[in-house]
Amino acid sequence: VWIFGYGSLVWRPGFEFTSSKVGFIRGYSRRFWQGDTFHRGSERMPGRVVTLLEDCGACTWGVAYEVRGEQIAASLKYLNMREAVLGGYDTKLVKFHPQEKDGGEPILALVYIATPQNPSYLGPASEEDIAAQIIVSSGCAGHNIEYLLRLAHFMRYFCPQAEDKHLFSIEEALISILPCLYYTEDSLEET
Repeated sequence: VWIFGYGSLVWRPGFEFTSSKVGFIRGYSRRFWQGDTFHRGSERMPGRVVTLLEDCGACTWGVAYEVRGEQIAASLKYLNMREAVLGGYDTKLVKFHPQEKDGGEPILALVYIATPQNPSYLGPASEEDIAAQIIVSSGCAGHNIEYLLRLAHFMRYFCPQAEDKHLFSIEEALISILPCLYYTEDSLEET
């Protein structure tokens, strides 16, 4: 069984796997439209994490993990709790295209997608509003800023040829907001 990750699974799968490949799926765009009140946020301040939006002309880059034997039941049990129960995600089968030149035929992979019907779904917002929400959110897995920056790093390092305007626009908005939140003694004395 292959499992496709496009959010935190790209750097922290949390389950044992036999092999992994960087690549993409077609027909979906990654969007920071899913709320998170556990891993990267709280009930009081939900974080924003990614889900997939059907988009026939787009592709989303990530990592596919191959699980075999006893790894299958253990990984699906773990992911069902992490993604479906806590996150509000549904599962789908998609065609994964490996990045490597001799990757061969596409691989059928399982993917978790949050839909607008789940109670944690936040939907669209401006990049600035999403960045502002990310800055103030933190959960049991860490700060929401870390989630955004790790995902942007993954895209730059492992998929430099790919463009993810939504992701990079939010990162840019976050970076432009952060200096406004940082005050030194000198800046306080000037006011």
